[in-house]
Formats: sequence, structure tokens, C-alpha cells
Amino acid sequence: MPDTTHPADSSQPDEPAAIHRPFVQNNGTRRTLHFTQKEIQSSMSVLNPDALELEYTRMMMGFVLFNPEPARILMVGLGGGSLPKFCYRHLPRTAIEVVEIDPAVIALRDAFMVPRDDARFSVIQADAAVHLRGLADHADVIFLDGFGVGGIPDALCSEAFYADCHRALRDDGILVINFHVNHPKHHDYLSRVRAAFGPAMFEVVDDDMTNSIVFACKGDLLNDPAAAELTRPASIAKDAWRQLMPTLRVIGATLELR
Repeated sequence: MPDTTHPADSSQPDEPAAIHRPFVQNNGTRRTLHFTQKEIQSSMSVLNPDALELEYTRMMMGFVLFNPEPARILMVGLGGGSLPKFCYRHLPRTAIEVVEIDPAVIALRDAFMVPRDDARFSVIQADAAVHLRGLADHADVIFLDGFGVGGIPDALCSEAFYADCHRALRDDGILVINFHVNHPKHHDYLSRVRAAFGPAMFEVVDDDMTNSIVFACKGDLLNDPAAAELTRPASIAKDAWRQLMPTLRVIGATLELR
């Protein structure tokens, strides 16, 4: 693999968000994607490139407690491809569609060993707000993990966009959103999701109180009491379940407290 590491530019954090460009850093066996030096957008072990390195990504996989074998997953935001790679490897019957607005991020897919497009995997360069506006009954699971410098773009956290996500989901489809707990508009974002999905939603916060993962459902699937039992579905391989289990216990405890 060619060396795709970009030298860190110490002036980047003070530049306007519009001119930030994604860059890769290698530190031993760890490879990270950045928009600035201050924040890691994605992290990968080059020894185990399909593993989920960051806790919030394992939290987002909590949808498998409710639907362990979705036919189609739509992901907003490619980043370093952690979730697309994990789902491609461990959900072999699932079609995966990734929407990424930034061609510079897509250009780094080889550095993060993102699979080539094939019959069940594709990366689409598009504005997700526009892309989802034209979809209906399209996906069983939608991931929202689209971040830029400064947080989530306004177009991806509006009440209208969440309504578009609701329409793009199939019956009992699940929307999974990565939020930053300390963002000043966090509670506003939750209210907007609730306006689109009603009470069929819950939130899980990671141990360091950084990421909030919200699950919202187009139906009643989140009320399934069996989800809190944390039983490995036959469709999920043992090695994948071992990676997810510590985090799934946290989600199970949250479900029991609701």
C-alpha cells in the first residue's frame, strides 16, 4: 500500500472550516483520520483493519439487538470506514450503501482498507440531505455519522432531514445517530428526532460522556423485551459478538431502565 500519510499542518486548527482537508496519521500500528489535529474522526488498527476501535462505533452497532440481519443499511458519512467495513465483513447478507459528500474523504478509502464497490457494497459521493429527500421505504437501518469541522452540518440535523430519514426507512426500520453530548444544541437535536419518530427512541451515552448514540424506530421494534437479554443471534459470528458484547451490556442496561 502506498504511503498516504499527510504531514500535520499546525496552522490548520485556526483556518476556516471550509478549507480543511482530511489527512491521515500513522502512529505505530494505529492509523487515524483527521480534519484538524484536535479531533480524531476515525481510527484503525492496521493489524486488524475491520475491528471497531472507537467505543461509539460499537455503540452504533446496538441495532443488532433488534434486527441482527437487515437487508439494507444506508450510512451517512464514510470517514475511515470503520462501520462499513465491520458490517461488510460480519453481515454478509446485508447490502451496504455509504453516502459521503467529500471526495477528499473518499479518496482515502484505500488507506483505510475500505472494500471496493461490488454487488452489495457501494460508496456514493452525494449530499446526504439531498439524497435522502428522494428515498422512501429504502433501508432497514440508517446510520447518521456525518461530521465536519465544528460538528454536524446543519442540513443533517434539521427536523426536515429527520423526517426524510423516517420516510426512507422501511417498516420497523431503525435510525442510529452519533451525537456529541456536550454540543450546545444536543437537546434541540433530540427534540427534532422526537418530532419525526415520536417516543420510539432512546439514548445511550458512552463512559467518558462524549458521544451520545440515539436509536429511533419507525415502528415498535425498540420495545422488544428480548433485546435486553443479549442473546447472540445465529446470524452474528462469535468473533463479532465478542467485540460488541461489553458495549451491548451497557445498551441492555439502558433498555432495562427505560
